[in-house]
Amino acid sequence: GNIFGYSPNKATLMLPTRVLAIRSRAFTAPKPCLPRRQSSPSLRRRKMAGEENLDGYPRNRGSPHIREGVHAAKPSVHCSDKATPLVVCKSTKEKENLQMVLGPGHSPARAADDTNIGNPERCEFRPFDICSPLRVDTVKLNPSLLELNRDKRKEIERAKNGPQPSWLQPGMILLKNHLKQNEQVEIIRQCQRLGVGPGGFYLPGYRDGAKMSLQMMCLGKNWDPQTKLYQDKRPTDGAEAPQIPEYFKKMVEEAIQASHALIKKGASVEKVVPKMSPDLCIVNFYNKNGKLGLHQDRDESPESINRGLPVVSFSLGDAADFLYGESRDLDKAAKIKLENGDVLIFGGKSRSIFHGISCIHPGSAPKWLIEETKLRPGRLNLTFRQF
Repeated sequence: GNIFGYSPNKATLMLPTRVLAIRSRAFTAPKPCLPRRQSSPSLRRRKMAGEENLDGYPRNRGSPHIREGVHAAKPSVHCSDKATPLVVCKSTKEKENLQMVLGPGHSPARAADDTNIGNPERCEFRPFDICSPLRVDTVKLNPSLLELNRDKRKEIERAKNGPQPSWLQPGMILLKNHLKQNEQVEIIRQCQRLGVGPGGFYLPGYRDGAKMSLQMMCLGKNWDPQTKLYQDKRPTDGAEAPQIPEYFKKMVEEAIQASHALIKKGASVEKVVPKMSPDLCIVNFYNKNGKLGLHQDRDESPESINRGLPVVSFSLGDAADFLYGESRDLDKAAKIKLENGDVLIFGGKSRSIFHGISCIHPGSAPKWLIEETKLRPGRLNLTFRQF
């Protein structure tokens, strides 16, 4: 038929169907061009005045179902990237919920007052949690109860039949596996509770700007690595040090009494390892790469140093290589392995020894302890002393 407006001749009828289809495209009717939408002058004036948004909702009202974001100020304390998410308290209900987590004696508003950041109605800090937070996006099979009980029994047998308390040198005693399992759990839980509150764990540094390879928290008084002084408030954020729990003080007293049993008969107990009442405690958490160079603990009062009041150290989590000696010479330093549950005491003639941590043994913590406390991979160390 004459559908294209001309009479087909014989040559055209002889063309293949595909060629005819291609040629027919030239006769396709053009698409109509829609006129451009023009806004009226009154509409443009309303948009410039901010009365209407592109989506039709007034700008001063905001779109529905959109929550206002919270912009947090930059924290003044350098913390690990694995720390607990930023805590922002804007309402009284949120403050009450945070107070239940921090425990008594730790006010969320006090953190903002002491750090001079923001105002008491908005408290901001990035605490480091020594225990891994619970995550709902990962699925992990928990060890069986039989496996956990077997692990506990092995540690109990190791404590009974393993290395006994040893006399390292005058005034220096190692109590292997001294901390009981329930005591280990309680220490970790209390350190975790205090560590996420005001004056909790932070990343300390030196005067040259270098950062220490550990997280630190001070109890009783704050110790400043830069000035080597004990202060009431922490210079980095003005936070006050939490008080030492009475539970910790009792355990220190029991450890010193246990060390006296190793002192030879006839020797003066008070001269070898004097008794002391701890009012200072430095809590350090080392990750798998954590280290601490050889140093002396001589920042306490001259009376405490001269009397040789001991330093009592608790070890929890992964094991660590502990170095000690009479000088900073690493080649002359002795080495012992401090494991989970060990207590090290050095006082008297050994009060001013050089000591440090050369390496951490990852994955050496008991499985039952990790499962029960959710302690992060690493070593938790508490050192008690009397100012």
